[in-house]
Amino acid sequence: MYIVYILYSSSLNKYYIGSTSNLPERLRKHNTKHKGFTGGPSDWEVAFMEKYERKEDALKR
Repeated sequence: MYIVYILYSSSLNKYYIGSTSNLPERLRKHNTKHKGFTGGPSDWEVAFMEKYERKEDALKR
């Protein structure tokens, strides 16, 4: 199963769109210090998600 998700950071008042096969682990990584768009704040939370059987369908979305 593959998931398309939208995260929201209240400290930035911004959204991030991504896809993964393991949402809990991916969210944990977003909320750690790293380089990249989501690397600063640690308050990212899932605002929306959709599940797909195939990775190709999730990426099309």
